[in-house]
Amino acid sequence: MALASTVKVVLGSIAFAIFWVLAVFPAVPFLPIGRTAGSFLGALLMVVFRVLTPDQAYASIDLPILGLLFGTMVVSIYLERADMFKYLGMMLSWKSKGAKDLICRICLISAISSALFTNDTACVVLTEFVLKTARQHNLPPHPFLLALASSANIGSSATPIGNPQNLVIAVQSKISFGNFLIGILPAMLMGVFVNALILICMYWKLLSIQKDEEDVAVEVFSEEEMNSHRFSPATLSHNSQEWNSRLELMAVQSPPHLSGNMGHVEALRNRAISSETEIQKDPIVTLDSARNSNASKEAAKDVSTQVKEETIPSKRVASMDRLRDALSVRSSEGKEDFTTKWKKLLWKSCVYLVTIGMLIALLMGLNMSWTTITAALALVVLDFEDARPSLEKVSYSLLIFFCGMFITVDGFNRTGIPSTLWDLMEPYSRIDHVSGIAILAIVILVMSNLASNVPTVLLLGARVAASTAAISAADEKKAWLILAWVSTVAGNLSLLGSAANLIVCEQARRAPQFGYTLSFWSHLKFGVPSTLIVTTIGLALIR
Repeated sequence: MALASTVKVVLGSIAFAIFWVLAVFPAVPFLPIGRTAGSFLGALLMVVFRVLTPDQAYASIDLPILGLLFGTMVVSIYLERADMFKYLGMMLSWKSKGAKDLICRICLISAISSALFTNDTACVVLTEFVLKTARQHNLPPHPFLLALASSANIGSSATPIGNPQNLVIAVQSKISFGNFLIGILPAMLMGVFVNALILICMYWKLLSIQKDEEDVAVEVFSEEEMNSHRFSPATLSHNSQEWNSRLELMAVQSPPHLSGNMGHVEALRNRAISSETEIQKDPIVTLDSARNSNASKEAAKDVSTQVKEETIPSKRVASMDRLRDALSVRSSEGKEDFTTKWKKLLWKSCVYLVTIGMLIALLMGLNMSWTTITAALALVVLDFEDARPSLEKVSYSLLIFFCGMFITVDGFNRTGIPSTLWDLMEPYSRIDHVSGIAILAIVILVMSNLASNVPTVLLLGARVAASTAAISAADEKKAWLILAWVSTVAGNLSLLGSAANLIVCEQARRAPQFGYTLSFWSHLKFGVPSTLIVTTIGLALIR
């Protein structure tokens, strides 16, 4: 494609530059409006500068990608409500055999969850579990946070629903879910293994620190916290008011035979009270009987005996009524708890079955966008509640960001600059030679860290596929998979290379009681060798 007019090239480049700056540095001092507004501003400038017409801007928005992204987000939200990620977090510390075993577990669980539920979701929900588990083992969280973020990026490369750039590639290339998975899965598995090995070698001394004996009690208590709280550290109160409330709760919720004993004690207490009352009244009766005859004394005794016989049964009846009420309340609460428990268990089972059905449908080659949307709506209906609280958790700002990015990138493509640059690189980037694959991988790696991975895929995808389609259909598929693999693993190079890295960093910094700051340089020290080694090994395994 030839270059457009000079005015269109200049204005289109300005609009794209504004989008790029705000996408890579969302908090720039001169315009701190963020990524979402930045992409929307870039799209608007493309139309205002007449690089695109309004109709062309609307046509550039890829609705299947937006539908697939929306569906996966809704499914992930309902899986979170069904405690799927809580169970994954519990697996981190279940029968752990030390720090090195923990590194391997984090890498594996993070990779699998990212492949199935997107890398961003996995990082959001697992970061606090990783921090808590590292604290249990008295270890610095730095290597474990790196394991989480880097393995999430590597694992997300295996499926079209693992990350946004794979969504774009799957829709544009029309590669089925199964073929996509088979093509990258060997590279992903080997990449996760090598990544864990690099982490263990780099942080061998830190991971060899033995846990103190006093940490065992902390570990047991924290495990209970993990089971009872969702994605937040638990707190324990020891004040007397809570202890008293627990005693009252035990009194109400005691078993029937204990309730009967308590009712008997209460009846005895009532008898004692009535006896004390009578003892207090006895001196007066004695003084009166001293003045009267023996007959009047016997009459008074008969009257007091009759009063006792009438009082004690009434007390027993009252205590029995209270006991009966307590037992009825307890039985009704037990029935309600039993019913609620089974309803929740049935609902969780339905969520898991719908998710498994969605994955099976994707493996069968059904339309990915409509499959995920159907699964999302099925979960909404099965919930049988107002869906607004769940739908409010969808990242609509991300959907708007994608809309603006589609328009901005399409406008930049129409300037002719990307095509001109690719024409210069194409003779050296042919994937039927090892040197060509290496050059193509370097171009994707650099662009993914400079322009972010999704814009890189949008700019290079069609051109790389067109140049390899002339060789063979198999090479075209391989080119798409190489683009998916390199653009995803490239996110491990630096802290700013992937949204998953930033999520882990921010979640770790804000975590209450477990806060930790992951610095840019500490990430870069691990990211550069890991990215280069894992990318190279994966390229040899992609078919």
